[in-house]
Amino acid sequence: MKVGVWFYGLGTVLAGILDIAWGAFDASHQPIQSLGSHLPGQHILAYVAGVWLVAAGLAILRQRTARIGTAACGIIYLMIAALWLPRYYTGIHAHGWQIGVLVGATFGLAQQLMLIAPAVILYTSAASPNSPSQKRAALAARWMLGLPPAFFGFAHLIGLSVFARFVPHWMPFAYFWAMFTGIAFFLAGVAICSGIKDILAARLLALMLLLFEVLVEIPPVFSHAHSQAAWAAAVYNLAAIGACLIFAAFLLSRADPERIAPAEHIALSPTGPVVA
Repeated sequence: MKVGVWFYGLGTVLAGILDIAWGAFDASHQPIQSLGSHLPGQHILAYVAGVWLVAAGLAILRQRTARIGTAACGIIYLMIAALWLPRYYTGIHAHGWQIGVLVGATFGLAQQLMLIAPAVILYTSAASPNSPSQKRAALAARWMLGLPPAFFGFAHLIGLSVFARFVPHWMPFAYFWAMFTGIAFFLAGVAICSGIKDILAARLLALMLLLFEVLVEIPPVFSHAHSQAAWAAAVYNLAAIGACLIFAAFLLSRADPERIAPAEHIALSPTGPVVA
């Protein structure tokens, strides 16, 4: 679990640093504009959110603050997810009932729900595997982590031309890779939601996202170093990788409570976080 916590914490901290560095929210993941294009004090809110994200991400890496850190992560990602809800109304009002509007808003909402799941898991990981709180956490995390990739797969398959543009130019058959990754997303989501080979699915999903990070997300950071959106995409992917790894470790801990310690036992050693 400590590897997943590192990815999740690092992604959260970097997301906060981006908000502070730009003094603005990333529109592709944090659509504050949904509350109004001329919302006063947006830069101040960006600084507040940035500090919150940095503090929450760092807190989950320390034993004494792990629980409050996971709660803070869950709250901030829930608030960001809520920013996508007005997009349904504004998008439909501006463009009508178009599939692209619904897919776009749901895609953004699903991305944030995926980051709430590990916060739920870590917050309740100290409880007994058979306790009501952990059973509820397991069910909630399963659906919050399973539905998003299933929807990502659906979005890939209905928008092949869009997602084919993200395939690196040096890779041939861009449409094939867009379809292949769409199917992989969908199958991973179905496996996680159904509980059939869910641990394997979560790990393979983390591996696919890691490959995305190297092949798709990091190169634009170098070619568009001044683009907050390019940085934010790479940072989000790190947190999503952590979410998948935390979920897989959580399922293992429920199967064998002795294999993985709770979140409260995640401590920071001179060489990094360790599980006590």
